[in-house]
Amino acid sequence: MKKYRKAVFVVTYYFKDSKPNYLILKRRLHWKGWEFPKGGVDLFESKKNAAIREVKEETGLKVLNVQKHKNHGKYLYKKKFLDRTGIAGQTFSLYSAEVKDSKVKLDQKEHSSYKWLDFNKAQKILTYLNQRKCLKVVDDWLKHDKV
Repeated sequence: MKKYRKAVFVVTYYFKDSKPNYLILKRRLHWKGWEFPKGGVDLFESKKNAAIREVKEETGLKVLNVQKHKNHGKYLYKKKFLDRTGIAGQTFSLYSAEVKDSKVKLDQKEHSSYKWLDFNKAQKILTYLNQRKCLKVVDDWLKHDKV
């Protein structure tokens, strides 16, 4: 039986001129490409707290509001990672995090650069389809469902 690491995807945004701008990070650890903040859920940690912690660790940003979304999934890793022995893939739960400002302090171990982008540009640059789908869920929520 395959073992999966429990994780959160965190679509991170701030409002500029009343429109959401999304944070996209350039990955350097494990694979290369563009993503939003994400990471594993620690033992005895809630997924919500993991989402807040991951944004802080990877970007230095303070989360103002965090929201759980219904979207979730799982995927197999494309290769084995030395620091994840016995783990075949990852499950994820989707969260969104509103942050106060755009001054990012990257965790240089995991990411090499970042961009704040509108929805259309973010959709084009994200590496994986599951993340593009997550971004759409959050963008739709921000535009239609959030009161």
